[in-house]
Amino acid sequence: MLVGGFLGAGKTTLILAAARELQRRGLRSAMISNDQGKDLVDSRYAELTGMHSGEVTGGCFCCRLSHLIDAIGALRAHAPDVIFAEPVGSCTDLSATVLRPLLEYSDNHQLAPLTVLVDPLRARAMLQADADPDMRFLFDKQLQEADLVCFTKADLYPDHPETTAPHVRQLSAKTGQGVAAWLNEVLSGAIDTGDRSLVIDYEEYARAEAALAWLNLRAIFAPPGSLSPAMLLGPLLHRLDSALTAEQISIAHLKAIVTSPTGFLKAAICGNGQEPTVEGDLNASPAARLELLLNLRAVAEPSQVRKIVERELHYLDCGLRLWAINSFSPAAPVPERRIARAG
Repeated sequence: MLVGGFLGAGKTTLILAAARELQRRGLRSAMISNDQGKDLVDSRYAELTGMHSGEVTGGCFCCRLSHLIDAIGALRAHAPDVIFAEPVGSCTDLSATVLRPLLEYSDNHQLAPLTVLVDPLRARAMLQADADPDMRFLFDKQLQEADLVCFTKADLYPDHPETTAPHVRQLSAKTGQGVAAWLNEVLSGAIDTGDRSLVIDYEEYARAEAALAWLNLRAIFAPPGSLSPAMLLGPLLHRLDSALTAEQISIAHLKAIVTSPTGFLKAAICGNGQEPTVEGDLNASPAARLELLLNLRAVAEPSQVRKIVERELHYLDCGLRLWAINSFSPAAPVPERRIARAG
């Protein structure tokens, strides 16, 4: 089951909510994360919730199709009834490069229709005259190929913009609204899989993705005095948001997770100045050692984003001991295989 959607649409949150619903039905599930880099917040979060998971890194599913097939095979050891696959948030053309090739790959799997999640706040921003044209291109293409569109965060945004997609639903992974109904629909076979052909200029696609700076960070802290996950994560996200905004850098998605012997905390924002969504234990006790994973996607040059993150990381003065950082723009997508039309 591919669950796509733009950066910050709530893909991981919905997948984990759906996994809990499936567990209540006596069904097992697993998850495959996808990213252009490594050190993934989503993979760590899935692991901490006890969900069996795999990763495809170093490129999107379309460019790493054989790796996706290997990851599916590796999860067979856990005998899942449903495998969720979460593609990169800037990725599109999934029907032609992932779903249709997978339909030909094996008779042992049934493929659900491509669900594309949409944050209503993001959708309204994309409709504005000053919307970034590269981000608008990626956003529009994702909607055009969706077998099923689900507007997320219904608990915060009960209304959503109109779309020409043939199947549109609304749900909230936080409250559970619509999650069970969505699962019933996509597992029933009532909606065709990979049914919407996408016409896409791959040169324009490459330019749009390259407009994003991609930064993945892993860091270890040993503060002079004990520090809780919230005491580290809260100030860091606030400072990064403020610093990026001051440099007029648009945040597409900023998410981080801090783990310690006393608990973990995950937080994310999908735009400059937004209040972070928080998951985990806000009341986890202070600890002498903490690990941070941070994934940032922003409309900027990678070197500029890296400079800001490094500066703010050191400014915290929280006993930074070890760290690894990778910042880049995605390479041009080159699918392993593309089947343009459903046959």
